[in-house]
Amino acid sequence: MTTNTPADHSRGPDHSAIRALLEQSCAAWNRGDGAAYGEQFTGDATDVTFAGTVYHGGQDIGRAHQALFDSFLKGTRLTVEIIDIRLYGSDTAVVVTRGDVHKGRPKKLGKLATYTVVRGEDGRWRIAAVQKTRRRRLMEAVSFRLQPATRPAAQ
Repeated sequence: MTTNTPADHSRGPDHSAIRALLEQSCAAWNRGDGAAYGEQFTGDATDVTFAGTVYHGGQDIGRAHQALFDSFLKGTRLTVEIIDIRLYGSDTAVVVTRGDVHKGRPKKLGKLATYTVVRGEDGRWRIAAVQKTRRRRLMEAVSFRLQPATRPAAQ
């Protein structure tokens, strides 16, 4: 896992803990450990996959992912690159990432994910919600060409 957030290392312990949470999530995925993957989520978390499947709660997310790790996703790795971390108060943050699931080296990081992470009463950060979207570069390019005002200011 990598991070592109400028000067992220100087933003303090919350940014470090949030990065560590996503690193633990990736490590569990890479081991094919559904239970450990599910433990990174809150008990009432929501996981919306890029296919549109909605899972609720860390246990269900872990259970479903274990079935995937044992079949379709066997031997895959998850690569996540943090684009942005924004804190909203002391116990909530939104994290935008790009990443992908792959075997071997990733060709491109073609999926975006937006995580809402929260600090629990135990002080530990967990994923409360994640929404994954496949990036459609061609559709984006056509939109930007035909209507330049649709291009995000940050690009």
